[in-house]
Amino acid sequence: MDVAVKGRNISVTEALERYATEKVERIARFFDDERSVSRAEVELIHERNSSNPEPEVADATFFINGTVLKARVASADMYASIDLMADKLERQVRRYRGRQLDRWHGQRERHASVQAPQPVVVEEEADEIEARIVRTKQFQMKPMSPEEAALQMDLLDHAFFVFTNADTAEINVVYRRRDGNYGLIEPAR
Repeated sequence: MDVAVKGRNISVTEALERYATEKVERIARFFDDERSVSRAEVELIHERNSSNPEPEVADATFFINGTVLKARVASADMYASIDLMADKLERQVRRYRGRQLDRWHGQRERHASVQAPQPVVVEEEADEIEARIVRTKQFQMKPMSPEEAALQMDLLDHAFFVFTNADTAEINVVYRRRDGNYGLIEPAR
């Protein structure tokens, strides 16, 4: 597995790089096939904000057979951040492996975890701050089922995930609801 460790606003010492690499390689051992994890990227960041009590950030991205896992953790010490990041990644890998095994053994029903979309109620506030788009992202969307999209969303630790539905070939959005379940947004036909 290829592990890339880089720093932002911090000089990455050999000791820091070795420590982060060892932690990430230890997580890769959860997979039977070493080639399952193609690469891992770790970014160590020192946030330059004097009022931030946790300026040391460890951010990791794992690439596993076309699936991406991300973990970002901050603390007062970089080594502690790396430890916390590794723990978070380990939990995600265990969840990923469990869901893969569930799917392999056919224990999940199709669309069981995704509920029908609910109407969205938008309440406007009079003193609303004018928001603007500050970043645009473009990415390839491979066709997948809503369950796979929900898994990918969980692994990325995002609140929503945009994907191409493999059954309908349309753009869908899966999102995490406040009650802990998932919602699915599909275009009207």
